[in-house]
Amino acid sequence: MTMNKIKRFFVIEKRKFKQDDKAAYLFALPYTLLFLVFIVVPIILAILLSFTTYDMVSSPRPIGLNNYIYLLTSDAEFMKYILSNTIRFSILVGPGGYVLSFVLAWCLAQLPHRLRTVLAVILYTPSLTAGVTMSVIWKVFFAGDSSGYLNYILLELGLIVEPIAFLQSPQYLFIIMVGVTLWGSMGVGFLAMLAGILNVDKELYEAAYLDGVRNRFQEVIHITIPSMKPQMLFGAVMAIVTAFSTGAIGVQLSGSNPTPNYAGSLIVNHIEDFGFTRYDMGYAAALSVALLGLIYFFSKIAYKLFGERD
Repeated sequence: MTMNKIKRFFVIEKRKFKQDDKAAYLFALPYTLLFLVFIVVPIILAILLSFTTYDMVSSPRPIGLNNYIYLLTSDAEFMKYILSNTIRFSILVGPGGYVLSFVLAWCLAQLPHRLRTVLAVILYTPSLTAGVTMSVIWKVFFAGDSSGYLNYILLELGLIVEPIAFLQSPQYLFIIMVGVTLWGSMGVGFLAMLAGILNVDKELYEAAYLDGVRNRFQEVIHITIPSMKPQMLFGAVMAIVTAFSTGAIGVQLSGSNPTPNYAGSLIVNHIEDFGFTRYDMGYAAALSVALLGLIYFFSKIAYKLFGERD
């Protein structure tokens, strides 16, 4: 049955290829080559490397599924800290940032053009400068001495008696990571949603009110979201990729990898720890494949929710 489906697929694709304008393939060639070289080939190499032990000095040595077995049974840090941190961070930053992007985009769409443009630029800019501001503004703001802005404010208000090392404290680091990431999460997904909302046909709203829609919430649920499913899908995928692939933030804020007591360590930090600190590239590749699997799984869920059925 499966072989018949595969044969039917190739027959259909061959028929389509004969009907296509061959010049289109020529224009697509540069992107295709770049995609193969920088996306497909590295993924294939990572998968192959995940079945080996490799210290970047000697040649890779095949070890079968040992890396994956170690990941699931013996990596105490991964099971106790990394996985739970990554899931919690992804839930808060992924859906949280996604909903926040849509709400802010919808609010801006209700404003006059000039004010909307200014506010959109203000909200979008942090996503471009997040790395710089993290190392300059946020580290100064949360500095662990009295010169830190937050400590200074709390001391002046009499809420604390001595400075708190926020970025070295397992109690506060994770919360700060989530807040800073959400602050800089209004990127291209946010702009896509804003464009989608602005391009919804206004006649649909008029027809909806004639058919019984009575408030703005019903308008959003029944008209706005269904009319911008491609933008919602794009925003969802971007939110998922950002949530799972963000890892530098905890290390940059705390200044160490792993972070204090693994409080802010995510799977990306774990990959860097094994790959570039312990020089176990085989196990780091296995972690990368696991991360790729998580991103793919949740991206498929997003496609089921917002993908076009036809």
